[in-house]
Amino acid sequence: MNTRRSLLATALTAVAVLVAGCGDAPEPSTIPATALAPPLPGAEAITEAPVEQGSGVCDTEGTLSPGAQPRPGAMPAGSAMAAIVANGRLRVGVDQNTYMFGFRNPSTGLLEGFDIDLAREVARDLFGDPNRIELRSVTAADRISLLQDKQVDMIVRTFSATCERRRDVDFSSAYYRAAQRIVVPRGGGMSTAADLAGKRVCVAKGTTAAAPLFDLDLPSPASVLGVTNWTDCLVALQQGTVDAISGDEPIVAGLVAQDQNLEMVGDPIGTGAYAVGVPKGSDELVRFVNGVLDRMRTDGTWQRIYQQHLASLGPSPGPPEPRYVR
Repeated sequence: MNTRRSLLATALTAVAVLVAGCGDAPEPSTIPATALAPPLPGAEAITEAPVEQGSGVCDTEGTLSPGAQPRPGAMPAGSAMAAIVANGRLRVGVDQNTYMFGFRNPSTGLLEGFDIDLAREVARDLFGDPNRIELRSVTAADRISLLQDKQVDMIVRTFSATCERRRDVDFSSAYYRAAQRIVVPRGGGMSTAADLAGKRVCVAKGTTAAAPLFDLDLPSPASVLGVTNWTDCLVALQQGTVDAISGDEPIVAGLVAQDQNLEMVGDPIGTGAYAVGVPKGSDELVRFVNGVLDRMRTDGTWQRIYQQHLASLGPSPGPPEPRYVR
């Protein structure tokens, strides 16, 4: 592990442990009875798969085609983009706990990652300046409510478009596809999804990670613990509160990068596609963001930020092809 990564691992883990030690303890009934260490604040058992209403009857990646892209600073009057420009900055909900996608660099104190740079590209096309942006750290569980309350203009936070979520917010085209994987301690005897039988598995609340765990054909079901942030899962596994973590590959790969005693095992158990989330009914904004993503696909920007932040995942798969429905 190089010096920068070691600093990152130490800082993120220290922050997570500090958070774990603060606040009132959750009610005992919210924590799996098999927990071996003091639970993290906000942790709770997930006892059934999230209900995905409308599953199978929507195109999760279908989106609006971009129109003529306006010049920076010259947004159409009355549009959502014009309102953002008039406000002087783009307000974006992001993560600060997911290494490679959205994390706070302990050396600089700045938010970095693939999602952060993508959000800056939207600001670039709105203002002509990628720094005209206000990055707000949000939890996965708060993404939809913040958009509904118009507290942010968009969410760029490993946000998978689903039929259920499309009832409340709108999405851009997919900008990254990820497989869901399992992370366990090295040498712990677990190598496939079948080894999760009767084990305790950590996921982040408000994500799609829990559902595939309930679909596994196991002789005894896994116990699923939901926490606030993915770094909380890292702490829970290090404490022995859980036996494994399951989440999208780039997310859990970031956890492995912070603790070389962990490894990804088994075949993927699910897939997801990340998109930019915007308030419901924001057709003009969806088309504008899709125009930004189209530019990033064609001018090399997508590949550049992949190499900058995600190269450790392996050769670039290239940006997903958009699926425009109208």
